[in-house]
Amino acid sequence: MADRVLMTLDGEVRDLDAPLVHADDIGVLRGDGVFETLLVRGGRACAVELHLARLASSAEALALPEPDRAEWRAAVDLAVEKWGGDREGVLRLVYTRGREDAGSPTAFLLLTPVPERVLRTRREGVSVVTLERGYSVDVARTAPWQLIGAKTLSYATNMAALRHAEALGVDDVIYTSSEGYVLEGPRSTVVIARGRTLLTPPAEMGVLPGTTQQALFDVAGDHDFAVRYEPLRPADLIVADGVWLVSSVSRAARVHMLDGHPLSVRSLAGTVEELVDKAVDAAS
Repeated sequence: MADRVLMTLDGEVRDLDAPLVHADDIGVLRGDGVFETLLVRGGRACAVELHLARLASSAEALALPEPDRAEWRAAVDLAVEKWGGDREGVLRLVYTRGREDAGSPTAFLLLTPVPERVLRTRREGVSVVTLERGYSVDVARTAPWQLIGAKTLSYATNMAALRHAEALGVDDVIYTSSEGYVLEGPRSTVVIARGRTLLTPPAEMGVLPGTTQQALFDVAGDHDFAVRYEPLRPADLIVADGVWLVSSVSRAARVHMLDGHPLSVRSLAGTVEELVDKAVDAAS
C-alpha cells in the first residue's frame, strides 16, 4: 500500500523523487494543459466516465490531441490498484501540450491522500465570501478563447482568490459575474435547495460543468428531489434552505456563513450530503 502513486499512461509507476516533467513543458511554462481530480474510495475511482468526458471536452477546447479514454481508464485502474486498501485518495489526471517543439503531449496520474482541510470541510462545512470574477455571464459565448468551461492548468487566479479568502478569515469563495450573478467556487459547483428542489447556475453563464453536481442531479429524482438550472443571485443563497459547494473530493461542503450572514443549516441536515455520496457511488 503506497503513500503516493505517480504513473504514466504506459502503466509504469514512477519514482516520486525522480524528475518527470521537463523544464520546457508548456504546461509548466504557461499552464497550457488540462486536468481532472477524482476521489478514490472503497478501492475504486469515483465517476471515472464523467471525468474522462470532461477531460476530453477540455482538451478539445485547447486544441490538444483527443485523449485516449481507454488508455486513461486502464491507467486509473492500475493507479488505484497500486494505492491499495479502502482508504480515500485524491487522483489527478494531468494532460499538457508537452515540451516546446516536441509535438507530443505530457500525461501522468498522481494519487495522494485526502488533505485534512477536505475532511474538516465535510465535517464542519465552510464559511464563504463572494468575490467578483470580473467577467460577464456572456463571456463564454462572446470570448471562447477565454476557455470558460474548460478545466485548465491555469489555476493561479483561483488560488489567489482562496488566499484572499483565508486572509479575510473565511474558508472558501463563490465567484459572481460583473452583473452580480452567482457563478461557482474556485474548485466547486454551487448547489442550493428550495424545499425539495435543487438548483445550480447553468453552464451557459460561464461555469465549469460539475461532474459531482451532474451525478447528483442524475439521481435526485429517485429521492424525491426536483432539479433545475437557474440564474442565482447572492440573495437567493441567503434565503435558501441550504447551500453547498459540491466537488469531487470534498463532495458536499455545506455553507454555514456567506459574506458574514449565517445561513440555514438545520433544514435538510445531512440529506444532500448523503445524496451526493449515493450519486457518486452510482456514477462509479
